[in-house]
Amino acid sequence: MEHQVHIYTDGAAKGNPGPGGYGIVMEWVGKPYRKEFFEGFRHTTNNRMELLAVIVGLEKLKTENTKVLVISDSKYVVDSVLKKWVFGWEKKGFVGKKNPDLWKRFLVVFRKHQVDFKWIKGHNNHPQNERCDELAVMASNQNILSTDTFYEKEDDKLF
Repeated sequence: MEHQVHIYTDGAAKGNPGPGGYGIVMEWVGKPYRKEFFEGFRHTTNNRMELLAVIVGLEKLKTENTKVLVISDSKYVVDSVLKKWVFGWEKKGFVGKKNPDLWKRFLVVFRKHQVDFKWIKGHNNHPQNERCDELAVMASNQNILSTDTFYEKEDDKLF
C-alpha cells in the first residue's frame, strides 16, 4: 500500500500513573505538509497516552479511507493491532482488558481508514519519534492539564 500520510506518535507518563501526555507528528507523503499535536493529562498511564496519540492522529484525518502508516515505539499498541489481539478482545467485550474505552474508540476510527503500523525503537535518534517524545513530555509538564476522565474514575474504584 502506498501511504498518503505518516503519523508518528508517542506517549509519556511521569510516575505511571501520574501526569502524562501524548505527542503526534503528521506528515503528508511527498508534500511539505507537517502538523504537530499534543495534550497533557493530570493522571493517566503511559500505555493510555501511547494509544490516545494514535487515536487522535487518526481522528485528525479529514478524508475517510486515507492510506495511513502509523509509526510508534509502543509495542503495546503496535502488537495489539498487528497480532490482531484487539479484535479478539473486542469479540469478548474487552472483559478483563485495560483501556477498553480507548480501544473501542480506536476501532471506530481505525475502520474509517486503511491503516498500517510500524514499530520503531524509541529514543533511537529517529527525528519524528524524538519530536513526538518532546511533545509528550512537554504536554505532561504543562500547568493546566486535561482530565483523563475514564482512567480517574476507574482509579477511584481502587480506594
